[in-house]
Amino acid sequence: MSSGLTSIINAFILLNVIFAVITVFRDRKRDITAVWAWLLVLILLPGIGFVIYAFFGRKLSKKEIEQLKAQEQAGLTPYIAEHQELVNNQKERLENESYFTNIQVSQARLFLNMSNVPVSAENHVTLITDGKDKFKRLLEDIRQATDHIHICYYIFKFDMIGSEIIDALRQKAEEGVEVRLLVDPVSGRYLRGRMVQELRTLGIDVAWSFGQRLSILNFRLNYRNHRKIVIIDGKIAYTGGFNVGDEYLGKVKKFGYWRDTHLKIQGNAVPYIQSRFFMDWNASAPQSLLTYDKKYFPTPEKIGDTSLQVISSGPDSDREDIKVGYLNMISSAKEYIMIQTPYFIPDDALMEAIRIAIFSGVKVKLMIPCKPDHPFVYTATLSYVENLVELGAEVYLYENGFIHAKTIVIDDKIVSVGTANFDIRSFKLNFEMNVFMYDEQLAQEQAALFSQDIEKSSQLTLEDINQWSGWYVFKQQFSRLLSPIL
Repeated sequence: MSSGLTSIINAFILLNVIFAVITVFRDRKRDITAVWAWLLVLILLPGIGFVIYAFFGRKLSKKEIEQLKAQEQAGLTPYIAEHQELVNNQKERLENESYFTNIQVSQARLFLNMSNVPVSAENHVTLITDGKDKFKRLLEDIRQATDHIHICYYIFKFDMIGSEIIDALRQKAEEGVEVRLLVDPVSGRYLRGRMVQELRTLGIDVAWSFGQRLSILNFRLNYRNHRKIVIIDGKIAYTGGFNVGDEYLGKVKKFGYWRDTHLKIQGNAVPYIQSRFFMDWNASAPQSLLTYDKKYFPTPEKIGDTSLQVISSGPDSDREDIKVGYLNMISSAKEYIMIQTPYFIPDDALMEAIRIAIFSGVKVKLMIPCKPDHPFVYTATLSYVENLVELGAEVYLYENGFIHAKTIVIDDKIVSVGTANFDIRSFKLNFEMNVFMYDEQLAQEQAALFSQDIEKSSQLTLEDINQWSGWYVFKQQFSRLLSPIL
């Protein structure tokens, strides 16, 4: 190799390193772990790394965040005013509510002060753990709709169950019911342009989350709307882990039975979920702006006794509200913590909180799948799981198919079910929504479900871990290095 060519290569490598450092350190708020992960990518993949960074590493700018929030709140002025008044009233009297335990008050006050979200009382909540049950209930409620149906899904496929839902929506649209469908552009790629036009012809208004379209020049595709929301007539809401696709019915051989957790909610919390859909829709489709109308926010029926808070988070905020909620639950636990998640990639704060809980005598149980749907992420998960087993936590691998539930329950006091996985992507990059419930009966029900799932799982032991090959451990550690940006 000539000296001239060697000089050019050395200069290219040096410039690549300089630009990598400038690019990554330009964002002063980026976590140091993410900084090192991106430096690894940019330096090990000269040139190509910058293309990857352009699509997956660029954070939303302050201007983009301000525009997004302004679009979200458009049309909701009356609701926002009422919401703020309720928050202010609850801040003054929350601790006097006799039906709250100390742990529940701590969690509720956290979200009041941090997220500006009040406690919603008198709700009826149904835990749904089976896809057939979920879609049966959902279709029945869709067919009973009389005014509007609002749907937001991360994945919506045009397979058997997707087509059945579309047929039901088409029928309701023909009856004059307003139907709106909001889909994430990446995982909603199954909706082709022609299909969207057909849906709109049927009277179904379709939008891509936050106005994005799936294209090679979209630099915001790393920020995904991972929420799953259905609101029917402003009276019934669904949210949780199930998307729309045949695999969620256990009809895909690769996964087998699909074990997930979803919620059907009726009562005072429905307006909060409706407002979340309004904000997502208005940030996505300002040309067909949704504005406040009493028909979208009818007076809720008092049909239950569950108190809860609906918490959203996303890259439009640095607070990481759902993660902080998880942290507070883990730190508050005195007896047990049960976590179900398909991906377990916690940051240092969560790992330290779990570590402290274990050493304080709290029984920590974690359940993950026994098989990956994203191999690289699953490999990183196993590296963190190894640490928990060494600390004394009980880790279970679900073997009756694939577990996709995102739940955490502590001490028969608080249970959270939602769309957020226990990973950095859910905390920082995805738009998520979780329901934190202060109900001993629901908490006990979730703990019992966890125990039932243990019967269909194998426990990961130190003996199992010691049998992992050196190459397998290397893959785990390498995946872990990149886990802050997965």
